[in-house]
Amino acid sequence: MKRISIKKSLTPMLAVMLSLSLAACSGSSGNNESAPSAQPTDAAQETQNEPALNPEEPAWKLDTSPVDLTWFVGANWYAHTWGESLTSKYVTEKTGVNVKLEVPSGEANEQMTLMMTSGQLPDLISMGSWETAVKKLWEGDHVYALNELADQYDPYFFKVAGDGTLKWYRQENGNTYGVPNDSYSPNLMHETGMTAANQTFLVRKDLYEEMGSPDLSTPEGFLNALQLLKDNYSEYKGQPMSPFFAQGNVPYGMTEYLQNLLAVPHEKDGKVYDRVTDPEYITWLKTFRTAYERGLLNVDFLVDSDTQVEEKTNNARYFMMVREWTGMTAVNPMLAASANPDSYYIAVDGPQNSSGGSAKLFPGNMDGWMVTMISKSTKNPERAIRFLTYLASEEGQRDLFLGKEGETWETVDGKPQLKADMVSLIDSDIETLEKEYGVLDTYWMMRNPVIVNQWRPEKAPVIKQMEDFANAQADIDSGIYKGLDPLGDSEVAVAWSRISQNWEEVMPELITAKDEAAFDKIFADFLERRDSYGFQQVMEFRQTELDARKAKMAD
Repeated sequence: MKRISIKKSLTPMLAVMLSLSLAACSGSSGNNESAPSAQPTDAAQETQNEPALNPEEPAWKLDTSPVDLTWFVGANWYAHTWGESLTSKYVTEKTGVNVKLEVPSGEANEQMTLMMTSGQLPDLISMGSWETAVKKLWEGDHVYALNELADQYDPYFFKVAGDGTLKWYRQENGNTYGVPNDSYSPNLMHETGMTAANQTFLVRKDLYEEMGSPDLSTPEGFLNALQLLKDNYSEYKGQPMSPFFAQGNVPYGMTEYLQNLLAVPHEKDGKVYDRVTDPEYITWLKTFRTAYERGLLNVDFLVDSDTQVEEKTNNARYFMMVREWTGMTAVNPMLAASANPDSYYIAVDGPQNSSGGSAKLFPGNMDGWMVTMISKSTKNPERAIRFLTYLASEEGQRDLFLGKEGETWETVDGKPQLKADMVSLIDSDIETLEKEYGVLDTYWMMRNPVIVNQWRPEKAPVIKQMEDFANAQADIDSGIYKGLDPLGDSEVAVAWSRISQNWEEVMPELITAKDEAAFDKIFADFLERRDSYGFQQVMEFRQTELDARKAKMAD
């Protein structure tokens, strides 16, 4: 699943990146001489009649005849279509590929599991890199090895796959089955200054400043600000204010996100650290309990539905938020243009550890956001890999991000940029920009930020402030710690699932505990259950995974 400007030295940097990805992938392409399994005979016959493949030239140009490819996007909130927007029409006209987008009606993992059972999969599949279905697709032989398809149909793929991500995703058998979007390597982040950090602690600007910009980094300051809110700003436009919101509730906002704000370490002396038992984290959980006891905090942040969260956000009815700034890019400009133009949100220092250390926010990482794969159900594997190659190339990135030259973008001082009327739609009518024109992040499934960020219009100040704050507190080398937990149906994964589910149930009990002694008892009981569920095996799994990642980064 999708930032800041890039340095002017883009061309040499891209050259280095391409050479990195070529070097990273050449081993897999050379070590796998066999053709992909389940190869359609008619497709193989067709390729025999084509000109010889040139690894320096994209092979999609060899065949631009009409072809339909279904593309499953594993996000039930994704609402865009293909074939109506100018950009999608242009790409289809150019490549011959017509895309039929599909999204899950419910939970993506469940729907993909059903598809695997039926044996009928879409041609292209994009799933969150953390989803259990991804491993099942790979291990169940449901998708092609991209390096094998590239060897046979489009070796140009190796030139554009991007910054060693094929190497990062290479499995023990030497094959790579998916290519990620929004993938960042630590070297790339250090080189470009792009961190992709999106975690921020936000406050409503007008209320925060009217309070005298209170210090929210200590438990005392945090509680005092909540008291000021209750005493002086309990309502807004006739509706009650909600003091606090945590994105993703217990599993995300109140756990790893809050731990990152507190700079809780991920490892100590080379060993994976149990962050949930960290004293700084416990101190802040007890601060939330105190806030609840004093009537300064209600439990709506633990129970609000997505609809309620959206309604409160759009109407500036949250005071403080543990929230990704990327989710505020549409809301903040709207609030800034409202009758109360200072009711938008700004990033400030939120909860910190007792030493006053700066937050250590997650940056982007090599895993990326979503991983795109080609299923073995497709009747057109050659067109599928060539289409992915096109989308991964700078040409495809430009076409999908900027649209059609002369209509949505133009060249100014030798650089492509969106036309002024397109830029104006970003703040005034993003729905039209996406539905009618389909530019920018409408089709983000293969987005490479290193390429597209050079074409992004300058962000509005109400957005850039949040982004800059997140970048300043990003812990660039901590991306390696994302996703260490076991997934799937293994014994250790089931153990972690039980522990996680119980933690979601325990957190509200901790915050609403009648006193600190009750808090301690609830927490101690949780730790006992956690051990009985198999927490030691989970920690061993995390350690093994971390060691493996470190070895990959060192290659």
